[in-house]
Amino acid sequence: MEQHIFKELWLHLFWPLTRLLFWVSLGIIAANFIEALNWTPRLARLTRPLARLGRLSAVSGASFSMAFFSGITSNTMLAEAFAQGHLARRELVLANLFNSLPRFFLHLPTVFFLTVPLIKGAAFHYVGLTFGAALLQTGLVVVAGRLLLPPLADGVEGDNLPERERVGWRAALQKGIARFRRRIGRLFAFMVPVYVLFFFLNRQGVFEAVEQFLAAKVWFLAWLDPQSLGIVMAHVGAEFAAGLAAAGALLADNSLGQREVVLALLAGNILATPIRAVRHQFPYYVGVFPPGLALELVGLSQVLRMIAVVVVGLGYYFMTLG
Repeated sequence: MEQHIFKELWLHLFWPLTRLLFWVSLGIIAANFIEALNWTPRLARLTRPLARLGRLSAVSGASFSMAFFSGITSNTMLAEAFAQGHLARRELVLANLFNSLPRFFLHLPTVFFLTVPLIKGAAFHYVGLTFGAALLQTGLVVVAGRLLLPPLADGVEGDNLPERERVGWRAALQKGIARFRRRIGRLFAFMVPVYVLFFFLNRQGVFEAVEQFLAAKVWFLAWLDPQSLGIVMAHVGAEFAAGLAAAGALLADNSLGQREVVLALLAGNILATPIRAVRHQFPYYVGVFPPGLALELVGLSQVLRMIAVVVVGLGYYFMTLG
């Protein structure tokens, strides 16, 4: 019995936590390494026109570029710049929201190759709409930046970082590791307890109860085809793959058309993703940002994502009427 419990804890708690700590640690070292080499302005040049349009600095632009490859490293770059005083809190929040488009592309291959075999042509509508939502989020952040951030100084090109002399690869790596050692204590102090707490909350069925509550209170989805509610409940009560499996079965049986399936998946996306974001995203965010700021970033990103998905979903609903 004890051996079984230990095996279960190793497989579902200690090993996943070890992997998460490894990748977060690697991301912190990589971000410090890039910063030590003074590559941030170079990365920022890739997205300079869009970043300047939103009055976002070089750090934010560089984070946006890096987010196409590593969300952890991207967030760590923002956290380090914020800690060093190169980034104001307001811009940090906007920069994190700005990275929604790169985050979409990070998950795009998995989502696309999971949806196509199950829902066939409807996958292109669903993925296209979620892509549109990601674009809308980016556009909203750019507009917010224009309204909320001060203008960038003329001739600065969005680079508010001090110029430094060139640093060799070995020296930059040593500097990155040294900064990581200063942060490793805080990483373990906040991230490990939160991760363990969320693990046991999940084991006690807290998140499942919340998801089932949401799935049961679907009176506000009365506009959906009654048969498509099963897709929403599977999406919310289980996982995205479960919703897709239910959608694929109903499509194959000709019980639902592509329009109904896409709308049901979008509704499930709106209801399920915030709970899963808190469960999976927040524990690693507290290893990068202060806990209060981490909660604010996760919360705001989910609110903005929901607004964007609702907008594109309504557009799709009315455009396909008739």
